[in-house]
Amino acid sequence: MNTFFSTGNKRNYFDFKKQIPFQIQPLFDSLRDFCFSLGDNVIEDVRMHRVVFCKSITFRWFVDIEPEKDSILLKIQRSRKEPHQIIRLKVDENLVQVKEVLKDAFNVIR
Repeated sequence: MNTFFSTGNKRNYFDFKKQIPFQIQPLFDSLRDFCFSLGDNVIEDVRMHRVVFCKSITFRWFVDIEPEKDSILLKIQRSRKEPHQIIRLKVDENLVQVKEVLKDAFNVIR
């Protein structure tokens, strides 16, 4: 079961999606679906300008996804002791490598 969580502003993904540029919506949806496929303990936290995916209720975030005009900015965290990795994805880029990085971050974060 996937959990949806929102702090204070009670926004959900479908409200948030209205502000994502049309040309990157399919890519954003694909990343979102992939994050949920990583496990039943994935939590989505919809914020004002980005969506953060956490592992369980402990809020150990593993990816912060922010839409931009023609790309998506990903901040990926493997642990609190390591600096997060930043990836900027364009619409036409292959997601295979990015998905591997996300999967690794999800598996390593505690």
